[in-house]
Amino acid sequence: MLKKEVFINIKNGLHIRPAAKLVKEAKKFNSDIIIEYKNKQVNAKSIFKIQTLGILKGDKINIIVNGKDEKKAIIYLTNLLKTLE
Repeated sequence: MLKKEVFINIKNGLHIRPAAKLVKEAKKFNSDIIIEYKNKQVNAKSIFKIQTLGILKGDKINIIVNGKDEKKAIIYLTNLLKTLE
């Protein structure tokens, strides 16, 4: 299991478009991928679950990945979150 802290720098937070991109990319990996925010954990492969968190610009989240391709997934997804607008 790997865990990485990421600060959200998306203008309007993790709203529908960037969340959809995150979900699309997360689904490419076999590992279980969780987003943790304010002690809540949701499946990063579910846009509905991500939207329930209400993540805003400047918020800190953790990405938790567990599985065969966890290293590749966590690197890719943390870099993706840094580039989303």
